[in-house]
Amino acid sequence: MPSHILPVTNPNLHSSKQHSYLRIDPTTMPLKQDDPITSTRLVSSPFEDETIISVRPLLSRTPSFADESIGQRQSLAREVDRAAPETFLLTRLGLKLLRYMGVGYRWIMRFLALGCYSLMLFPGFIQVGYYYFFSGRVLRSIVYGDQPRNRLDLYLPKNTDGPKPVVAFVTGGAWIIGYKAWGSLLGQQLSERDIMVACIDYRNYPQGTMSNMVEDASGGISFVCNKIAEYGGDPNRVYLMGQSAGGHIAACALVEQAIKEAGEGGSTTWSVLQIKTYFGLSGGYNLFNLVDYFHSRGLYRSIFLSIMEGEESLRRFSPEVIVQDPNLKKAVSLLPPIVLFHGTADYSIPADSSKSFAETLQSVGVRAESILYEGKTHTDLFLQDPMRGGNDRMFEDLVSIIHSDDREAQAKDEVAPPRRRLVPEFMLQLAHRVSPF
Repeated sequence: MPSHILPVTNPNLHSSKQHSYLRIDPTTMPLKQDDPITSTRLVSSPFEDETIISVRPLLSRTPSFADESIGQRQSLAREVDRAAPETFLLTRLGLKLLRYMGVGYRWIMRFLALGCYSLMLFPGFIQVGYYYFFSGRVLRSIVYGDQPRNRLDLYLPKNTDGPKPVVAFVTGGAWIIGYKAWGSLLGQQLSERDIMVACIDYRNYPQGTMSNMVEDASGGISFVCNKIAEYGGDPNRVYLMGQSAGGHIAACALVEQAIKEAGEGGSTTWSVLQIKTYFGLSGGYNLFNLVDYFHSRGLYRSIFLSIMEGEESLRRFSPEVIVQDPNLKKAVSLLPPIVLFHGTADYSIPADSSKSFAETLQSVGVRAESILYEGKTHTDLFLQDPMRGGNDRMFEDLVSIIHSDDREAQAKDEVAPPRRRLVPEFMLQLAHRVSPF
């Protein structure tokens, strides 16, 4: 078998031929330059002729368990060293991508806060979700129109002795994440007081813009007004309610309908005269006063204006501004009584939005009032307080107005058992603290 010959430089020779050769016998142990046993045997030959050096270790080098363990740890350490900078790079690029997409630091922190908030209320969400999916008194996804998401959920009272008052409810969700199931807690608790609830779903941005949302909400209200008797509801006792963005959408639908009925618009399939009262919960009604505020809170101006179909449409979708138009006095006169609920510690939509809208409505002859709840946040009135059980002032105010003309219902309300607690108090307090809303 031919020898394996490696060139070795001899620093002691100054002739032009400075390469001698080291021949390694292939039958012996292969040499490794970093081997502590064999590396010292790599020597240069002082002669120009080949020098054969046969190297054999005294003991065979069999890898031990300790060597394997050390090797594995070193390999793991090398992988961690490689992964750490790559992870950091990917994280940095991911955050940069979010920033380029318009999701900056403020929104990232809100997402984290939302995760903590949801975790604190998770026991309540589980119970409400179970009721929503498995109760026989919840009719889900009733079709009310031919557009995507033209569906509503109907919450039926247990007692079926005669037609029941109905609340057509439009859920919130910043015009982006609204969904009919968000009203399941309200639907469940109102149905326990013999009040039927229809939670109306609608297209969100970017599936639709504000005019599509108003169109969908109006279609859902029309279904309630015209079809609710088939489900045991009283078409003569229909109440309209919206929460947060849903409150804004429902108010726009109501004002737009009044304008149509006054002869300023197209055909109608329902009448504002069928609505006994409009309830706005934590809503915003003057977009000119809110666009910059929303921008400072993370709902950036460019996105918000896209939802509202441009700056030129802000007036059209600002009910507080519309009702002040002297050319629309006839339409404004058709509006039903309006009650606006709001918490004074609401930082998502300031309580001044409801207060200002109520004062504007009063100035143009509409029966309106704002009811403010001291220290309550955007979600306290809609989630934390209902999950706390017991007495809930906003809920009782709502029920008392709906049952104001029904003495029998009022008598039942007086002896109604306190609502069951869904979430421990300490978790509700933590949710109040970390809430991103």
